Amino acid sequence: MTYEVNFDGLVGPTHNYAGLSYGNVASLSNATSVSNPKEAALQGLEKMKAMHDIGLKQGIFAPHARPSLAPLRRVGFSGTDAQVLEKAYKHDPILLRACYSASAMWTANAATVSPSIDSSDGKVHFTSANLNCKFHRSIEPETTTNLLRAMFANAQYFAHHQHLPEQPFFGDEGAANHTRLADSHGSKGLQLFVYGSSGFNSDIKGPTKYPARQTLEASQAIARLHQLDDKQAIFIQQNPNVIDQGVFHNDVIAVGNENVLFCHDQAFIDQTSSLTKIRQAYIGEKPLHIVEVPTHAVSVEDAVKSYLFNSQLITLPSGEMMLVAPEECAKNDNVAAYIEYMLGAKNPISQVRFFDLRQSMQNGGGPACLRLRVALNEAELKAVNPEVMMSEDKFIQLSAWVNKHYRDKVTEQDLADPSLLQESYAALDELTQLLNLGSVYDFQRA
Repeated sequence: MTYEVNFDGLVGPTHNYAGLSYGNVASLSNATSVSNPKEAALQGLEKMKAMHDIGLKQGIFAPHARPSLAPLRRVGFSGTDAQVLEKAYKHDPILLRACYSASAMWTANAATVSPSIDSSDGKVHFTSANLNCKFHRSIEPETTTNLLRAMFANAQYFAHHQHLPEQPFFGDEGAANHTRLADSHGSKGLQLFVYGSSGFNSDIKGPTKYPARQTLEASQAIARLHQLDDKQAIFIQQNPNVIDQGVFHNDVIAVGNENVLFCHDQAFIDQTSSLTKIRQAYIGEKPLHIVEVPTHAVSVEDAVKSYLFNSQLITLPSGEMMLVAPEECAKNDNVAAYIEYMLGAKNPISQVRFFDLRQSMQNGGGPACLRLRVALNEAELKAVNPEVMMSEDKFIQLSAWVNKHYRDKVTEQDLADPSLLQESYAALDELTQLLNLGSVYDFQRA
């Protein structure tokens, strides 16, 4: 038996709205709003618990230590922790906000994962994303790798790769631009890598307004590192026009699960040709279902506002497929009408469940952003650090931990408060014990 385990990012105690992500419409439009880290973390835990309760395997991905003081010290802010924060707040508040960002909660960007059934060495492969398009995310890869190694430590089953070179030619945003299509999670599959531009080939035209964060070269490198057969990897370009409309990752316009690809009709460049290539490359025996949402039913603007495609598409223990969608989908008339139509149409998606993830959504991340998908067979699942798996007791422990340590309001002015740093570091020190993570954090204290 093989399971798809979703490892959801636990929202960190410094969650705030800094508007750092150019190209992410929700992030920019909510810049400087007052955030509620406690509510955000509890919303995420409720979703994790709900997935566990319906019989899925659910994991927890710990937040990163924030603020990250090392970048601030590296660019000349010196003194005690409090002095560093005070100077940065006064002289470079944008940089300070970046070093406080809790963006690691969106674990769809943490790494790209290939299951053992697809890799020639029979191991599950992880490559942490370099996230070099945005400074606040580019400081994540080393901690991400440390966390993955603490969660998937057994070298008999798991292979970990260093993030790709930190140059724009190899821009890599992780699983947000990668999905896997297969008859089942335990069957050999086709890994679909979606890129926005090429680092080296100027003939491949990218967007003109917003940056293309994933390069073809990065996707090809990951396929090599993960020892994928050429027949099991396909590289398709995202439509640059939708990137310029705020579709900063492919998972904002398309999502796949087993033998279903759910996408907008403007998701890919030369859509008809791209979908034909995917159909021809599919290696399963079951029919591949492509559920293509027409623009006249759901515009790109509605897709971005509602995060319809940033929903999770999951297979229930019954074998039915469910769309796990943000509440914003139910509140958008066009999107809600299409979902109702889709559930009655001839395709494997038969259920929908809506979740309140407003704190994450306002910063530009929906249900699919919050989770990293890892397909594991029975032996591999047993080799996972058991303390990072959701259970009744773990939910109670983590909810109590959040209520003990998290603030219910963080403003821009709070980022200059050294007590927020102290609270955050103390909380994560306790979390490493709850999740048995060892020494994954370098708190860089002075």
